[in-house]
Amino acid sequence: MSVFQGLLTAIVTPFTAEGALDEAALRQHIDAQIDGGVDGLVPVGTTGEAPTLDLDEHARVIAIAVEQSAGRVPILAGIGSNNTQIAIHNGRQAVAHGAQGVLATAPYYNKPTQEGLYRHFRAVAEALPGTEVCVYNVPGRTSVEVAPATVARLADVDGITCVKDATGDMNVASEVLRLCGDRVTLLSGDDFTTLPFLALGGGGCISVASNVVPTEMKAMVTAAQAGDLAAARTIHLRLFPLFRALFVQTNPLPVKTALAMMDRMEEVFRLPLCEMDPAPRAVLREALVQHGLVGG
Repeated sequence: MSVFQGLLTAIVTPFTAEGALDEAALRQHIDAQIDGGVDGLVPVGTTGEAPTLDLDEHARVIAIAVEQSAGRVPILAGIGSNNTQIAIHNGRQAVAHGAQGVLATAPYYNKPTQEGLYRHFRAVAEALPGTEVCVYNVPGRTSVEVAPATVARLADVDGITCVKDATGDMNVASEVLRLCGDRVTLLSGDDFTTLPFLALGGGGCISVASNVVPTEMKAMVTAAQAGDLAAARTIHLRLFPLFRALFVQTNPLPVKTALAMMDRMEEVFRLPLCEMDPAPRAVLREALVQHGLVGG
């Protein structure tokens, strides 16, 4: 069974006003997440603006996450690339800094076949013996979907222990669970599908919203895993307006903006990302006000 279960936060990467990596804010954010009860951290993913980090910064964020977590929760480090050799390089760097697992995104833009996807993830796993590999299926960003049949093949590869599913499609999740059983842990990659995934038998979620409300997200996941779907549903419905607001524009714009509104970090992005447009920003702020996270 994978060590990556329950609530994992796809953590943001704070920058200073000058655009440099804000190590102090990152450490504070990591502590806040662990204090909020999360079960794991996922640095340098899309939410962490990994595409705009250079290789040294990428490795530094992972090193900080490992160091600051100090063994309190496991680290699943993003290694996304559409070049298999670069993904392997990033994976080796992550392992060298102490990450217990890596999150390997389906290669984007070059749109490999299902056989190509299988070989890509297998190559990553074979290059990182003793390290957990999580297959990341996010067709909305990569333009290619890792089919359930391919996931079933990958479940037989040593080291591939979990799948982050951000398809938003319960048909896909159900088929993966039917084909794979407990050979892999299925993690929701979208906050709004967390409860349905857990109800189906998924192992947890990799959450954006838990950057903002870790304690509430943890309570929902805990209730669902305990079989108390009524309590989990109540929390889900209370959080649902916040889920929508945190994706009113491209992630991670809303979640970092929300954290800035909450005085947790600077509202600084790197191009091609930039500040939110006024209308969705107002929607986000209203959701935060309604949830009691910022003043009116």
